[in-house]
Amino acid sequence: MIKRTIYIGNPTYLKIKQNQMVIQEPQGDIKGTIPIEDMAILMLDHYQITISNQLITRLQGNNVVIINCDAQHLPFGMMLPLYGHTEHSERIKYQLEATEPLKKQLWRQTVEHKIKNQQTLLEINKKPYEHMDTYWQTIKSGDTTNCEGKAAQYYWKHLFEDFTRERFGTEPNNLLNFGYAVLRSIVARALVSSGLLPVLGIFHRNKYNPYCLADDIMEPYRPFVDKMVYNYVCTNSHTEELTKEIKAYLLNIATLDVSIDGIVRPLMVAVTTTSASLYKCYYGELRQIKYPVLD
Repeated sequence: MIKRTIYIGNPTYLKIKQNQMVIQEPQGDIKGTIPIEDMAILMLDHYQITISNQLITRLQGNNVVIINCDAQHLPFGMMLPLYGHTEHSERIKYQLEATEPLKKQLWRQTVEHKIKNQQTLLEINKKPYEHMDTYWQTIKSGDTTNCEGKAAQYYWKHLFEDFTRERFGTEPNNLLNFGYAVLRSIVARALVSSGLLPVLGIFHRNKYNPYCLADDIMEPYRPFVDKMVYNYVCTNSHTEELTKEIKAYLLNIATLDVSIDGIVRPLMVAVTTTSASLYKCYYGELRQIKYPVLD
């Protein structure tokens, strides 16, 4: 069963009753109920949302990600359970014992898949893409020559016209930022479900970042967000404001069909395949992470 992504953008009181999340308006009217077992992500995008602690505990027990948005209506905080697998301590042991050469090889695979997916997105939209071959074919262990950065410069130069990829830049940066934040939460959730610590990355090592591993593993999935944003920008002229319509569209990233391991699956399911394969790489059972192919 595909888990649901729930977005709350109005003043609301959220509580639990009979294992259902109850959505209650300030006036007391019940707007609806949702089975907790059907949920994967709960996004809270209003300062006048009240959520009961009992509901939070039950959501965490079902590995539901709770995302808080800031004043600009962008995802700001993320709440996950401390562990989501019965073999949590043993799996972390293998994660901690991963050697530097292994992590460098895993990062090389990650960058290669990311660039290939970027190249495919350029190709299907009839943009210059041939030069991307040079980048993914020459990646070294650990990407010591920064092929990822070089490919990114070429990619963003050709995907959108007159565009500079910046965190706080002009549109469609706002759409990309929102989509990436949702993707990050999906990846972090999958890592916890696989018994791994999102804070221990294979490449990212920022001491202020509690989701380094999520930022690593989401890289080959970013082009799927880029594809959604590109398609939206091509058919809609107004993207300066991150409206509820745009958010609803981008939240569909969780159910987007992607091809992974030779099977077409919803992205949220594909990410669990990726995180499970990562653990098997740590354990020594696999040598390759399973990543999606954009087509």
